[in-house]
Amino acid sequence: MKAKKISALLLAAAMTACAVPAQGAAADEPKVPKYIFLFIGDGMSYPQVQTTNYYLNAIEDDGDDILTSESKLNMMKFPVAGSAQTYDSTSFCPDSASTATSISTGHKTYSGTINMDEKMETSYETIAEKLKKQLGYKVGILSSVNLNHATPAAFYAHQASRNNYYEIGQELIASNFDYFAGGGLKKTTGSEGDQTDLYELAQEAGYKVIKTKAEAENLTAEDGKAIVIDETLADDDAMSYDMDLEDGEWGLSDYVKKGIEVLDNDTGFFMMVEGGKIDWACHANDAAATITDTVAMDEAVGKAVDFYNEHPDETLILVTGDHETGGLTIGFAGTDYDTFLANISNQKISYAKFDSDYVAAYKENKTDFDTVMADITELFGLQAPTGTTESSNQADSKDVHPEGEEDKGSLVMTDYEYQKLQNAYEETMSRTGEEEEFGQEEYLMYGSYEPLTVTITHILNNKSGINFASYAHTGLPVEVFAMGVGQEQFEGYYDNTDIFNKVAAITGVK
Repeated sequence: MKAKKISALLLAAAMTACAVPAQGAAADEPKVPKYIFLFIGDGMSYPQVQTTNYYLNAIEDDGDDILTSESKLNMMKFPVAGSAQTYDSTSFCPDSASTATSISTGHKTYSGTINMDEKMETSYETIAEKLKKQLGYKVGILSSVNLNHATPAAFYAHQASRNNYYEIGQELIASNFDYFAGGGLKKTTGSEGDQTDLYELAQEAGYKVIKTKAEAENLTAEDGKAIVIDETLADDDAMSYDMDLEDGEWGLSDYVKKGIEVLDNDTGFFMMVEGGKIDWACHANDAAATITDTVAMDEAVGKAVDFYNEHPDETLILVTGDHETGGLTIGFAGTDYDTFLANISNQKISYAKFDSDYVAAYKENKTDFDTVMADITELFGLQAPTGTTESSNQADSKDVHPEGEEDKGSLVMTDYEYQKLQNAYEETMSRTGEEEEFGQEEYLMYGSYEPLTVTITHILNNKSGINFASYAHTGLPVEVFAMGVGQEQFEGYYDNTDIFNKVAAITGVK
């Protein structure tokens, strides 16, 4: 994470914030919003939003004696804030398919099910389908993960299982929606690899399929329906984590900006934007990737705010999450009442890129621990304890905390932490990739992730005063930020199904 990039993010957020109106600016008379933006941070609840905001303040204020926390995020400056509970028909710790179904259709269902009832017999029409059919709005569906993944699919597909990727892709094409953008489609030739490629079917159905940045830049409304796939796909054919983007690569906000350009029309449009890799980062307990992808989604929200400022009496922007992931907490037993969030800025690479670009090579080359430790110091800032062989190569490393806080805030590992890292290295190097299952102890330490990588992020998180409780979802309520036409309807504490109910009431769809 480069300092100049963070400075640019803070400046952009501050500039955009100046344009956010005061409470009630667009709530004079009941109106039907012509332009509706729904941002869903997958796995993003209050901890993700608050940690990101505190972090942005920490890197700006590091070294000051008195902490402050201004609202650095666009979404936090919205005039209306509410809360939505997220349970589904399966669990108080729901999944993305069911929670996105609740947001999209107003119905509860089982985890893993998309827009169908618990008997898998009745399909539910989505808010996006209703707006297109009844009001003639154009529709855009964007995601930083796969476009036939659970959350985006919940706005156009109807499947008993979220894993029916090919069938979901077929429904994407049949939806006749106007703009899809972000990560690549999964299982494009079916689970057996013997069906007609989804991209080919899309072209036959009149979609312009775009797979390069240059083509995306040249896309206009006159090109008609479009499916825009990110040019530099990363893990599992999703977009790269924002912290891994190279200069000039498109992020989520670029696809939102292009979406506004191609969807804008006098009748109206609905755009759903998912920050999907917030969830993936939280599953992996990678706080740095969580924070930077939350910032990336908030930058995308900023593009909608820019549009709102041009159409304040016709636009509604909603920002929410589908559920919380990871049990993220600001606070850790090892740091007591203190936090050292600026430590997170020492991480330069996501867990996924470290796995693909480094760990894979370690295994292939049987790299020794001393060499691995040098990479860890360079990429994550963690240092070996004083007196070890590795520590002699770190004598000039600069600690980011004031004198007197070395024990709790220092990036120099304790002997206990160092031993944990060595054990994780040995576990990683011993694994062949053919293991079918692990014991409880291994799962609690590493989840389903690379032992070395997840241990690195755990140690850095904890040294920053951050902790994760799970590798899965939790039952926390999620935030609902609202600005624009009908914003006052989203105050209070309610069920996530009411997000659909409130949008349907405001727009008048049946």
